Amino acid sequence: MEISGVGSGELLVQGTNREALDFQDIEIIPDRIECGTYLCAAAITNSPLTLTNTNAHHLEAVLTKLGEIGFYTDIIEETPTAHTLKIHSALQRKAFSLTTTEYPGFPTDLQAQFMALATQCEGSSLIEERLFENRFMHVGELQRMGAQISLKGAMAQIQGASELIGTDVMATDLRASSALVLAALVARGKSRVHRIYHLDRGYESLENKMNALGAHMKRLHEKP
Repeated sequence: MEISGVGSGELLVQGTNREALDFQDIEIIPDRIECGTYLCAAAITNSPLTLTNTNAHHLEAVLTKLGEIGFYTDIIEETPTAHTLKIHSALQRKAFSLTTTEYPGFPTDLQAQFMALATQCEGSSLIEERLFENRFMHVGELQRMGAQISLKGAMAQIQGASELIGTDVMATDLRASSALVLAALVARGKSRVHRIYHLDRGYESLENKMNALGAHMKRLHEKP
């Protein structure tokens, strides 16, 4: 094919026939954020969990942090890029510190989920968000559930372990919505997470997958 206009605001692509192109088969990589969210679900409920079709190389920062908290993870290599992960229950969940940064560092898209996890860890955890402003909008909703969180600029301090109480909470973005679902798994009583259209942007049938693990989760169709 011929491509002109590189460096300008408009590209012109002149196609050719399919047989002239050397297309190679590709495999879509596993979603490390979805995988990390399920690992957090296991960690916040302190339950063992097995995940298949993951790429452990993409999750090194997450698995390292879970190890610091107290969780042991088995990595079974099926192929060089496909692994089975087994996370085991922890004897004690310790407070931790993390700072979000670019890959391969700790992902900002798991910051909210780990904040929910921090509410169940013993001691004072610190989370610093270095990549995005206004990425702590879930803090107020977690506080409504009983979380002890204080903010100072880009730093959040979470005091655990806290007993969370089920209530009505509002999802403000995709990752905040998953954090609220995780918190609801360990909250006493029922929780209702509103604006779950955020959740559907990043997770397919989350409630069905959680229920398959033993959760009691039901999707309610909200009025427009």
